[in-house]
Amino acid sequence: MKKPPQDLSQLLHQQGTMPNLAEKAELLLHLDHYVKQVLTGPVTEQLKVANLRQGILVIETTTAAWAARINFQKPKILQLLQAETLPMLTAIEVKVNPSLLMYETKPKAAHNLISENAAAHIEALAEHTEGTLAVKLKRLAALASRSRQS
Repeated sequence: MKKPPQDLSQLLHQQGTMPNLAEKAELLLHLDHYVKQVLTGPVTEQLKVANLRQGILVIETTTAAWAARINFQKPKILQLLQAETLPMLTAIEVKVNPSLLMYETKPKAAHNLISENAAAHIEALAEHTEGTLAVKLKRLAALASRSRQS
Protein backbone atom coordinates (compact mmCIF):
# COMPACT_ATOMS: atom_id res chain seq x y z
CA MET A 1 0.00 0.00 0.00
CA LYS A 2 1.36 3.41 -1.00
CA LYS A 3 1.77 6.21 1.50
CA PRO A 4 -0.46 9.20 0.87
CA PRO A 5 1.34 12.35 -0.28
CA GLN A 6 2.49 14.70 2.46
CA ASP A 7 1.51 18.32 2.64
CA LEU A 8 4.32 20.64 1.54
CA SER A 9 4.07 22.70 4.73
CA GLN A 10 4.71 19.53 6.78
CA LEU A 11 7.80 18.74 4.70
CA LEU A 12 9.17 22.23 5.24
CA HIS A 13 8.83 22.00 9.03
CA GLN A 14 10.40 18.56 9.47
CA GLN A 15 14.04 17.89 10.24
CA GLY A 16 16.50 17.69 7.35
CA THR A 17 17.70 19.85 4.50
CA MET A 18 14.33 21.06 3.20
CA PRO A 19 13.59 23.43 6.12
CA ASN A 20 17.14 24.79 5.93
CA LEU A 21 16.75 25.47 2.20
CA ALA A 22 13.43 27.20 2.72
CA GLU A 23 14.87 29.34 5.51
CA LYS A 24 17.90 30.32 3.40
CA ALA A 25 15.68 31.15 0.42
CA GLU A 26 13.58 33.46 2.60
CA LEU A 27 16.73 35.10 3.97
CA LEU A 28 18.12 35.67 0.45
CA LEU A 29 14.81 37.14 -0.69
CA HIS A 30 14.78 39.49 2.30
CA LEU A 31 18.39 40.52 1.63
CA ASP A 32 17.60 41.09 -2.05
CA HIS A 33 14.79 43.50 -1.13
CA TYR A 34 16.98 45.23 1.45
CA VAL A 35 19.92 45.72 -0.94
CA LYS A 36 17.58 47.08 -3.60
CA GLN A 37 16.24 49.61 -1.07
CA VAL A 38 19.76 50.71 -0.12
CA LEU A 39 20.82 51.13 -3.74
CA THR A 40 18.68 53.44 -5.80
CA GLY A 41 18.21 54.01 -9.48
CA PRO A 42 18.42 51.66 -12.44
CA VAL A 43 21.08 49.47 -10.82
CA THR A 44 18.36 47.80 -8.72
CA GLU A 45 16.92 46.21 -11.85
CA GLN A 46 20.31 44.77 -12.78
CA LEU A 47 21.21 42.86 -9.63
CA LYS A 48 20.16 39.90 -7.52
CA VAL A 49 21.38 38.65 -4.15
CA ALA A 50 22.56 35.18 -5.08
CA ASN A 51 24.06 33.64 -1.94
CA LEU A 52 25.28 34.10 1.60
CA ARG A 53 28.11 31.78 2.56
CA GLN A 54 30.71 31.99 5.32
CA GLY A 55 29.86 35.62 6.08
CA ILE A 56 30.19 36.72 2.45
CA LEU A 57 27.17 38.11 0.59
CA VAL A 58 27.26 37.30 -3.13
CA ILE A 59 25.51 39.76 -5.43
CA GLU A 60 25.10 38.96 -9.12
CA THR A 61 24.67 41.58 -11.82
CA THR A 62 24.21 41.52 -15.58
CA THR A 63 27.34 43.34 -16.81
CA ALA A 64 30.80 44.38 -15.68
CA ALA A 65 29.73 48.02 -15.81
CA TRP A 66 26.96 47.42 -13.27
CA ALA A 67 29.38 45.36 -11.17
CA ALA A 68 31.75 48.35 -11.06
CA ARG A 69 28.95 50.64 -9.92
CA ILE A 70 27.96 48.21 -7.18
CA ASN A 71 31.60 47.78 -6.13
CA PHE A 72 31.81 51.56 -5.54
CA GLN A 73 28.90 51.28 -3.11
CA LYS A 74 30.03 48.08 -1.36
CA PRO A 75 31.32 49.83 1.80
CA LYS A 76 27.98 51.60 2.29
CA ILE A 77 25.98 48.40 1.70
CA LEU A 78 28.26 46.38 4.00
CA GLN A 79 28.05 48.93 6.80
CA LEU A 80 24.24 49.15 6.63
CA LEU A 81 23.80 45.37 6.47
CA GLN A 82 26.13 44.84 9.42
CA ALA A 83 24.36 47.50 11.48
CA GLU A 84 20.76 46.54 10.71
CA THR A 85 20.48 42.96 9.47
CA LEU A 86 23.61 40.78 9.45
CA PRO A 87 26.26 41.64 12.08
CA MET A 88 28.25 38.53 11.09
CA LEU A 89 28.67 39.75 7.49
CA THR A 90 32.35 40.22 6.63
CA ALA A 91 32.39 41.04 2.91
CA ILE A 92 30.37 41.50 -0.26
CA GLU A 93 31.36 39.81 -3.49
CA VAL A 94 29.98 41.05 -6.81
CA LYS A 95 29.86 38.62 -9.73
CA VAL A 96 28.81 39.13 -13.33
CA ASN A 97 26.07 36.80 -14.52
CA PRO A 98 24.82 37.74 -18.02
CA SER A 99 22.06 35.13 -17.83
CA LEU A 100 20.18 37.37 -15.37
CA LEU A 101 18.94 39.25 -18.43
CA MET A 102 16.86 36.20 -19.33
CA TYR A 103 14.96 36.37 -16.03
CA GLU A 104 13.52 39.85 -16.29
CA THR A 105 10.39 40.17 -14.22
CA LYS A 106 8.94 43.20 -15.95
CA PRO A 107 5.36 42.56 -17.01
CA LYS A 108 4.84 42.48 -20.74
CA ALA A 109 2.69 45.27 -22.10
CA ALA A 110 -0.64 44.09 -23.44
CA HIS A 111 -0.90 44.58 -27.19
CA ASN A 112 -4.64 44.34 -27.65
CA LEU A 113 -4.99 47.33 -29.95
CA ILE A 114 -6.37 46.59 -33.39
CA SER A 115 -6.32 49.10 -36.22
CA GLU A 116 -9.51 49.99 -38.06
CA ASN A 117 -8.15 48.39 -41.22
CA ALA A 118 -7.38 45.10 -39.44
CA ALA A 119 -10.81 45.16 -37.77
CA ALA A 120 -12.49 45.59 -41.18
CA HIS A 121 -10.62 42.59 -42.59
CA ILE A 122 -11.47 40.46 -39.56
CA GLU A 123 -15.12 41.52 -39.78
CA ALA A 124 -15.20 40.58 -43.49
CA LEU A 125 -13.68 37.21 -42.66
CA ALA A 126 -16.30 36.68 -39.95
CA GLU A 127 -19.08 37.28 -42.50
CA HIS A 128 -17.83 34.30 -44.55
CA THR A 129 -17.31 32.03 -41.53
CA GLU A 130 -19.83 30.02 -39.54
CA GLY A 131 -20.23 28.84 -35.96
CA THR A 132 -18.21 29.80 -32.95
CA LEU A 133 -15.27 30.96 -35.02
CA ALA A 134 -17.45 33.68 -36.58
CA VAL A 135 -18.56 34.83 -33.13
CA LYS A 136 -14.98 34.99 -31.90
CA LEU A 137 -13.82 36.89 -34.98
CA LYS A 138 -16.59 39.46 -34.50
CA ARG A 139 -15.57 39.91 -30.86
CA LEU A 140 -11.97 40.38 -31.98
CA ALA A 141 -12.99 43.01 -34.52
CA ALA A 142 -14.99 44.80 -31.82
CA LEU A 143 -11.73 45.41 -29.91
CA ALA A 144 -10.82 48.09 -32.46
CA SER A 145 -13.83 50.22 -31.55
CA ARG A 146 -13.22 49.67 -27.80
CA SER A 147 -9.57 50.76 -28.07
CA ARG A 148 -10.55 53.97 -29.88
CA GLN A 149 -13.08 54.83 -27.16
CA SER A 150 -10.56 54.55 -24.33
